[in-house]
Amino acid sequence: MNKEMLGLIAIALTVTGFLPYVTAILRSRIKPHALSWMIWGAVTFIVFTAQLQAGGGAGAWTNGVSGLLSLSIAVLAFSKSRNHKDAITRADWFFFTAAFSSLPLWYFTADPLWAVVILTTVDVLGFGPTIRKAYHRPHEEGTFFFVAFTARNAVALLALEQYSLATVLFPAATGIACAALVVLVGWRRQVVGAATR
Repeated sequence: MNKEMLGLIAIALTVTGFLPYVTAILRSRIKPHALSWMIWGAVTFIVFTAQLQAGGGAGAWTNGVSGLLSLSIAVLAFSKSRNHKDAITRADWFFFTAAFSSLPLWYFTADPLWAVVILTTVDVLGFGPTIRKAYHRPHEEGTFFFVAFTARNAVALLALEQYSLATVLFPAATGIACAALVVLVGWRRQVVGAATR
């Protein structure tokens, strides 16, 4: 299978993950953490440009689409939240501040590798608010999206036209983080369910 086809499959998995997630938000079945989505949207779109510079080709396309869709979810999450102060803790603000204060560093790196390393670190910090919220309220987070994104990142890795740390790091790290979040939510749902019986 050629790289362009794999890139299109990765985009299809991206859209497949986003559509039910957005529907669940609109129906108030899940309540994503807006700060995480702001971080993910900004970082993913910047990584898209860094991967293109590093020769990622079709394997980078999905990050461009994902970045724009993630920013849309951040806006939707804020609009659906009734009380932002109750939903966002000091720990969440710590992760948000740490992530966004690191973002300017990527601009000053002439090397795409260092840009991707910094941005991957920022993106992983973006999981902080969602992990905290999912631990305490696991039923407010959907897992289908993160399962789809684990698969999407695996396909995006296969679609890369050049393999280097600069092109591989971001999809590998975010794929692992998505898989870990799915495990956490599943485990916490079992624990919470057992406690309420």
